[in-house]
Amino acid sequence: MAAAGAAGGCGRMLEEDRDQTYENVLAEIQSFELPIEATLRSVYDDQPNAHMRFMEKLEACIRNHDKEIEKMCNFHHQGFVDAITELLKVRTDAEKLKVQVTDTNRRFQDAGKEVVVQTEDIIRCRIQQRNITTVVEKLQLCLPVLEMYSKLKEQMSAKRYYSALKTMEQLENVYFPRVSQYRFCQLMIENLPKLRENIKEISMSDLKDFLESIRKHSDKIGETAMKQAQQQKTFSVALQKQNNVKFGKNIYINDRISEQRHETLLKHALEEEDENEEEVLTVQELVDFSPVYRCLHIYSALGNEETFENYYRKQRKKQARLVLQPQSNMHETVDGYRRYFTQIVGFFVVEDHILHVTQGLVTRAYTDELWNMALSKIIAVLRAHSSYCTDPDLVLELKNLIVIFADTLQGYGFPVNRLFDLLFEIRDQYSETLLKKWAGVFRDIFEEDNYSPIPVANEEEYKIIISKFPFQDPDLEKQSFPKKFPMSQSVPHIYIQVKEFIYASLKFSESLHRSSTEIDDMLRKSTNLLLTRTLSSCLLNLIRKPHIGLTELVQIIINTTHLEQACKYLEDFITNITNISQETVHTTRLYGLSTFKDARHAAEGEIYTKLNQKIDEFVQLADYDWTMSEPNGRASGYLMDLINFLRSIFQVFTHLPGKVAQTACMSACQHLSTALMQMLLDSELKQISMGAVQQFNLDVIQCELFASSEPVPGFQGDTLQLAFIDLRQLLDLFMVWDWSTYLADYGQPASKYLRVNPNTALTLLEKIKDTNKKNNIFAQFRKNDRDKQKLIETVVKQLRSLVNGMSQHT
Repeated sequence: MAAAGAAGGCGRMLEEDRDQTYENVLAEIQSFELPIEATLRSVYDDQPNAHMRFMEKLEACIRNHDKEIEKMCNFHHQGFVDAITELLKVRTDAEKLKVQVTDTNRRFQDAGKEVVVQTEDIIRCRIQQRNITTVVEKLQLCLPVLEMYSKLKEQMSAKRYYSALKTMEQLENVYFPRVSQYRFCQLMIENLPKLRENIKEISMSDLKDFLESIRKHSDKIGETAMKQAQQQKTFSVALQKQNNVKFGKNIYINDRISEQRHETLLKHALEEEDENEEEVLTVQELVDFSPVYRCLHIYSALGNEETFENYYRKQRKKQARLVLQPQSNMHETVDGYRRYFTQIVGFFVVEDHILHVTQGLVTRAYTDELWNMALSKIIAVLRAHSSYCTDPDLVLELKNLIVIFADTLQGYGFPVNRLFDLLFEIRDQYSETLLKKWAGVFRDIFEEDNYSPIPVANEEEYKIIISKFPFQDPDLEKQSFPKKFPMSQSVPHIYIQVKEFIYASLKFSESLHRSSTEIDDMLRKSTNLLLTRTLSSCLLNLIRKPHIGLTELVQIIINTTHLEQACKYLEDFITNITNISQETVHTTRLYGLSTFKDARHAAEGEIYTKLNQKIDEFVQLADYDWTMSEPNGRASGYLMDLINFLRSIFQVFTHLPGKVAQTACMSACQHLSTALMQMLLDSELKQISMGAVQQFNLDVIQCELFASSEPVPGFQGDTLQLAFIDLRQLLDLFMVWDWSTYLADYGQPASKYLRVNPNTALTLLEKIKDTNKKNNIFAQFRKNDRDKQKLIETVVKQLRSLVNGMSQHT
């Protein structure tokens, strides 16, 4: 029972809990705070058949609400009835009022129709007025924009592009923001970038035209700049010369210009400068730089200044490479070099102008880099092309062009020291071309010379020669006319040409900004090269020419003597030109003394050689009958002709220095003696008769007589006869037949036949022995001939023994 009671208690508790849950669900449904679906789902998710109980609870709740509604309606029902009653009472009055209001409204409508019409007109006018005011206000905003845009179009048409860009900036920054809502403004805004691109293209096109024009007219610009520099230099030189005259300085010997003449020269230079001042135009007058300025301003305004600068510099560098490229035949004429220089000068003059009139387009660093690149190319081109120049006049004109070129660019601030260094290289080449030219001049002088003393018929002719060549001889001055100078015509001509060479060398040193000491050193070195190399070579070639005979060689020796004496006058000549004393420590001396001494020694040697050759020619004419039994009783004809020739030649040698004539005479006699000895000992000559030996002895006697006649004065005693001592002792031995004395005294210092070599005696004796055997067939039947033959054989044996002993000893 207790359990049943407990179970009943639990059932009642569960039932109470479930009822409370349904109450909560109904409260939630009525509050609409939760979705109905969720609420109903909580009911259906409960115990089975729970929804039935929920429906019961729901119907009970509805009944309660209906009761409450009914109570409320009963409570307010009397008031509602009263209100309906009141409404029914005023229904009639309302209908009357409605009729009255409708009538009044109709009457009002009829009365206000005209007012409405006028009011509408007023409203329409007010709207129009407001629209007009709005339009005016908008037009006042738009008109400046349109005016500025119109102004922009006009500026574009007038090619005022920089102003057009400024107008665009004003439009974009000031005017367009005010009317940006309008379509026409959008169209304008869209059109501005196109206009800017057009301006950039047009300005760049103008710049390209300008660069092309500059490239074509660079030579004219350069020519103008170089002409201005040359005029300034001419004026400065004339002024300097005038100052030199005032202070007593003379630049050129024999060209002393008076002070009045210098003043005239200066005045002429000033007048010429005034005349050319109007003719020579400036760079600004020759070139219109406005395209560059416009393009620079335009790109600066567009913010592309760096792009423009890079483009300009790139294009100018390309043009620089084209300008620096020489023509292949530039070295043939001076005009080729002039065109090359004027184009380069024109290029850098333009760059210098751009540097000074613009800011940043061209910098000093850029121009210096460009100039260094150009200078290296210029030096390489000049070094290569000048090497082909063989005409000194062309080299000199090239030097003058380089000097003007350097002076012009130096005036614009470009360093040109390397150009002046190059001029020293070209100076060496100029000296070489001068030497080659003067080598031809000297050859022509030597070819035209007659190698005879210069004759003068009167005082006037004498003074003409003296004015050309510094000759001093008191003895010649005392002689009466007509008379002769000792030298030939080539001497004064060579002296004049050496002075001309010095003048020509000096021309290159002008305007090189070098000191007088350096110029003096250069002149002396060049003159030394002329004397020691060119003139010396020409003299040696002249001396060795086959057609130059002994008489000409004698005259050449005399000429070199006088040229050697004139060297001191050439040194004075250079000193007067440079005003550098010869006593200066570093002054170079002229090597003319050694040059002419060497030439004279070569001529002397050639005299000895030609004289010996002439002797050989006479000796080759000898026609001895080596088997003759008796001599002719007189000397051979060839020998007498030779002696007569030698006498005439030695007569000419009287004009030579004493030692030269004596040496030539001794050499001739020694050579003749050797030739005669070789004739006797010739290996092809197998037999010699005693008659031929006697005839040969007569010829040697004539040679000795010639030597003793003193053909050239100055020999002491019998010095000249000693040239034939070997022949004389050999012939005496055979003529006297003194073999016992020879064999007994051989080797003794006091021997009578000391100069007779045993080998020579043996050779000649064997030739005589063979002749005796052939001619004396019956010698064995004559006792004297037989004894003589035995004696010869005995002497031959003894000589052979002596020769063999000498060979073993050796």
